[in-house]
Amino acid sequence: MIITVTLNAAIDKSLSVPSFRLGRRHRTVEQTTMAGGKGVNVARTLKTLGQPVIATGFQGGPTGTRIVEQLTEESILNDFVRIREESRTNTAVYDPTNGVMTEINERGPAVSAKEVELFRDKLLYLARGADIVVLAGSLPRGMDGDVYAGLVRELRRMDVLVMVDTDGEPLRHAVRAEPDLISPNVLEAEELVGHEFNDDEDKVIAVREMVQLGAREAIMTAPDGCVAALQKDGERQLLRVKVEPRDAVATVGSGDAFLAGYVSARYTGSSPDECLRFGVACGAESTRRLGAGLIEPREVERLLPEVEVERITAPAEVS
Repeated sequence: MIITVTLNAAIDKSLSVPSFRLGRRHRTVEQTTMAGGKGVNVARTLKTLGQPVIATGFQGGPTGTRIVEQLTEESILNDFVRIREESRTNTAVYDPTNGVMTEINERGPAVSAKEVELFRDKLLYLARGADIVVLAGSLPRGMDGDVYAGLVRELRRMDVLVMVDTDGEPLRHAVRAEPDLISPNVLEAEELVGHEFNDDEDKVIAVREMVQLGAREAIMTAPDGCVAALQKDGERQLLRVKVEPRDAVATVGSGDAFLAGYVSARYTGSSPDECLRFGVACGAESTRRLGAGLIEPREVERLLPEVEVERITAPAEVS
């Protein structure tokens, strides 16, 4: 069983608006409304790929009720903790005439210490039957930045594989708790290691730095694939995976689809190379759809032969 955690779940609205301009009235040509948040998006893709998954986290108010109802309609098993304040709504506006996406994400509800403790107890109970737990997304207001770190430590004591996909302070704390895997994008990775990347060599150095910070394995996602530091047979491998970028309908959630593809392949025992290839194919396929976490498995299979994996040698470390 795979568990995805979304502490700041949302209703996500994705709107396609040609020639979008601020201060003007517009009409959409396409729109989707669905339960969202990074962990929810990962769960949606995993469900599509046929993997056993349970989505959990916080939900509150009428918006929280809609989140649970929509997940249930999608046949995604879920077990959320009900909180007093209302869950958030996020809006993404995609302009198909120029490919620009504008996102407006609400801060989300404040969560009390009691509600946090209720969630912790629920997660540790669910994790008794889990092989992998994915902790993903931002934190609600008022929650300590080290909450993921604490969960990582407790879950790893249960011999559960723990993967983290977040950013900022929660990621910095989580890395020090030694999760099995982190999966930031380029901007999130730059913030974590404390410097910008000028070329591919910098990105290779960065995934090595992320492992040195505490993560057992690290993947940095990019629009054309990823760079990864993974373990195989007791040795660390550095891998670069690339695919020709597609004509995108929307890129929101492509990193979530990548992580779900990687988790799905890892859950079924695939090699590190194949896990990354499958993840990149899922991420690329998801950009053709308006709405996060949406993929077509047959299209993923068609993309797989186009995904290239290269083993790379890390630049020499500076003493």
